[in-house]
Amino acid sequence: MTKDPATEGSVKQSSVTESPWADWRSLTPARLALGRAGAGMPTDEVLRFGWAHAMARDAIHTPLDTAALEKSLRRHGWNVRQVRSRAPDRAVYLRRPDLGRMLDADDADSLREAGLQSDICIVIGDGLSSLAVASHAAPLLEALKPHLGDELQQTSVVIASQARVALADDVAHALKARLAIMLIGERPGLSSPDSLGIYVTHGPFAGRNDAERNCISNIRPEGLSYAAAAFKLAWLVREALRRRMTGVDLKDESDLALLKGVEIDLAQITDSWTA
Repeated sequence: MTKDPATEGSVKQSSVTESPWADWRSLTPARLALGRAGAGMPTDEVLRFGWAHAMARDAIHTPLDTAALEKSLRRHGWNVRQVRSRAPDRAVYLRRPDLGRMLDADDADSLREAGLQSDICIVIGDGLSSLAVASHAAPLLEALKPHLGDELQQTSVVIASQARVALADDVAHALKARLAIMLIGERPGLSSPDSLGIYVTHGPFAGRNDAERNCISNIRPEGLSYAAAAFKLAWLVREALRRRMTGVDLKDESDLALLKGVEIDLAQITDSWTA
């Protein structure tokens, strides 16, 4: 006998015990209030977890299309070069983080011989999420231009393969830059496989540690927007060059600068009303 689909659906629905915290799910992508089916997880949630895990693995293992990224950046007026770390492939990169922090010797010589000099060096590294870099690096740099137009006049963009954060130190040191900006794919989470991070280091050279860097994290449409990230980055760049420091010595006070700008705008509006 053919069963009524509506009846089947209602039976399936009643087999899942909803969590009393289910309303919280509309406020966060985190996996909470999943409910249960008997003593286990609901089938839908198990399948969603498997899909998210697969997305995270793909983000880590899928190679960055460096040619496509370079083409996109050049189309927007950036001078682009490509380098690689000393990790020969992805398998070695994942097992040997130290090799991902060191610039290939031939590429280091090539950068030094190029004679490119700028206060700022921008490095785009694939990191642990090529998806993040392919999706967000170019739009973020476009959002940065209005904030740092003059400072970026002589700046080159270096695309780095099999890269860790500290690789930017080697690249910037070879180019004799005062400041290194690393855009890199962050370690994927089960709700964020495409999160881009930025690390800013003043006086870059091999051996710098993470306490000497400023970080801006979770840049993606569902997290920190391009506009907000670009504003923070521009503030950090200017203050790092002015104070000659980054990391724990440079507190990110870009939000205060933003509030000050809002106050100025409100004062201008008030003046126009009373004129």
